[in-house]
Amino acid sequence: MNEFSRVMRDFVSVLPALTFRPPKDDDKKSLGRLFQETAKRYETKPAIIFEGRELSWGEFNDLVNRFAHALKGRGVKRGDCVGLLMDNRIEMLACFIALAKLGAATGLINTSLKGRALIHCINITNSIKCIVGEELIESIAEVKDELPLSDNDFIWVRDEGLSPGVGEADHQSKAPVWAVDVMATLDQMPADNLPETLDIRAGEKACYILTSGTTGLPKAALILHRRYLSAAEPYSRIAFRAKQTDRIYLCLPLYHFTGLGPGVGTSLYSGASIFLRRRFSASQFWSEVQEHQTTLFVYVGELCRYLAMQKTSPDELNNPIQTMVGNGLRPDVWDVFRKRFKIPRISEMYGSSEGNAIFINLLNKEKTIGTTSADILLIQYDFDADEMIRDKKGKLVEVKKGEPGVLLMKIDNRFKFDGYNDKKASNSKILSGVRKENDRWFNTGDVIKQIDVGFSVGLAHYEFVDRLGDTFRWRSENVSTNEVGETLNSNAQVDIANVYGVQIPGVEGRAGMAAITLKPGVEFDSEEFSRFVVSEMPAFARPVFVRIQPAAETTVTFKLFKANLRKQSYNINEFDDVVYVLTPRANAYEILDKTFYQAIIDGQHGY
Repeated sequence: MNEFSRVMRDFVSVLPALTFRPPKDDDKKSLGRLFQETAKRYETKPAIIFEGRELSWGEFNDLVNRFAHALKGRGVKRGDCVGLLMDNRIEMLACFIALAKLGAATGLINTSLKGRALIHCINITNSIKCIVGEELIESIAEVKDELPLSDNDFIWVRDEGLSPGVGEADHQSKAPVWAVDVMATLDQMPADNLPETLDIRAGEKACYILTSGTTGLPKAALILHRRYLSAAEPYSRIAFRAKQTDRIYLCLPLYHFTGLGPGVGTSLYSGASIFLRRRFSASQFWSEVQEHQTTLFVYVGELCRYLAMQKTSPDELNNPIQTMVGNGLRPDVWDVFRKRFKIPRISEMYGSSEGNAIFINLLNKEKTIGTTSADILLIQYDFDADEMIRDKKGKLVEVKKGEPGVLLMKIDNRFKFDGYNDKKASNSKILSGVRKENDRWFNTGDVIKQIDVGFSVGLAHYEFVDRLGDTFRWRSENVSTNEVGETLNSNAQVDIANVYGVQIPGVEGRAGMAAITLKPGVEFDSEEFSRFVVSEMPAFARPVFVRIQPAAETTVTFKLFKANLRKQSYNINEFDDVVYVLTPRANAYEILDKTFYQAIIDGQHGY
């Protein structure tokens, strides 16, 4: 089949989905209702497989309903928000869907968060209760007295994976005295569907994704039922082209939208079953793909890089994966998945938790985030001044075709912007009067460019270039430079910390680097600093490089200047400052010498 015929076939197959219109806010449509209808349609078919357990759609719906009735009995009602801190497992998804059936929103909390950031995430969503998995109970125990919740507001969920057996009699762990064991009476709860589920409207809150923003602590990106349903259908029909007989390999954290949207959303829409993993394992990936015959795979680029680095495995040959959907796949790793792993369809996508539109590589083109039906603009950017470029009249200047520019997405009735729980944070992402008076555009803060992908039915295709400003991507997590900086500034040695992202050859995203100015008279104590960083920050947020500066560089308006620091990066040949490095799997900083610097440049670093 030639390229023209293939593209036309792909285009015709997804044409009905391209005309999809999101539900209106008052429509009685929700993710809980979608799940319920899918469970009824495929009642005896497999729904989810996890750590040796398998539930049919009917059994899964029964479990969800029992959780919903139990939570309802604990006072959770429509319009409430409940924090959820739990590993990927069946109970985590069951609680999420149970809350949706009740009309309550879920505050999906990053499982690596501790201390101040964890408190903030529970508070910012106004959570009236917090559901916590047994495996993460210590994180809550450390902060519970600083939360505006009583003992009856902490709901403990047993984790069978921590027990020596699978039955309740074998399970040794018990809920702490300050938390409610919801599973102790779960079997006594009704398994019937709840009446309120059919009345929930598309414009009601489904969940909050707690995402690192460009300033301070994580922000709560608001996901309405309308938004979730608007993503689930195109992911399922356009990106995956999923069928009920498919099985999705899902190992991404479900507190992120990539796992929750393309992964879970596709399953809810199509009836495809999920093979769920607690966390990713490169060494076990292909054997599990073969054992469970997974045909669809949800990825992020960093995960794919690890798979590409593995030695050839017999299980990767003739593997059953037909389509993979995700984001951040580097061009060189793309080639590995095409040629070595022989994946027929790669649907790279682009979007964000708070964004109002998505890009999808619906025509299976090479090394592209695909296309979008939203109106967009690509704006010229002055990277040294750290601002968008305007003409003499003050209007933003668009890039020429093929040049990289900051992506703006038009906000309209089809592509609405729901933003964050914080109105001020939402408004900071909106630009008005860009092309017409009172028009509104979502500023993604990302740089993309249009590329030539050959015949594409007239659909413009794009390539992701980079992220702007104060957020970078590392270890598949968004890292806020301001949040990291604020934490480092609280260290007794530090006067000012200037944080930014730097590239490491062969590694997806950017590693954190901090240029630190010490307090007067202080000599840097790397051991104390290392203990502080490890205790106060999750692994993905810890700066890989620390540069000790005699004085901080600022602009004339006293804004920390980052352009020169980014350019110099950790190249110790370009400056005299001492640089410390956190080597792979280490918990202590050591001086970056020329030998390890060269190993990093040569790609022999182990990151």
